Amino acid sequence: MESRREQLKIERRQQAMQCEAARQRNTTLLQDLQKIEDRLRGKQLPRPYVLALETRYWTSVEESIPVWEHFLLGKGPHPTDGPGKPHRTTKQKPSTSKDRGLFPRPKPRTAR
Repeated sequence: MESRREQLKIERRQQAMQCEAARQRNTTLLQDLQKIEDRLRGKQLPRPYVLALETRYWTSVEESIPVWEHFLLGKGPHPTDGPGKPHRTTKQKPSTSKDRGLFPRPKPRTAR
């Protein structure tokens, strides 16, 4: 019984230490969040035309999701191919200096 009682005391001390450590971590996290909130409140909002442009962009993205969904899931053709066009495939040719747009090598000079 006494050994069990000692074990319980030890467990309670460990639990109290863990609770205190957790309390300190939580306090630190709350302080960090408060600092972030204060910084965000101090920032100015973007200009109205930027907000309008951003809103129109996200609206267009949301409207085009259904069109792109089948293609992105691998179930349909590319949305810009159109209904009558077959899916485009590109073949790569072996690259040469001409294909890469490099200048031709200079011809060796003869000694004078």
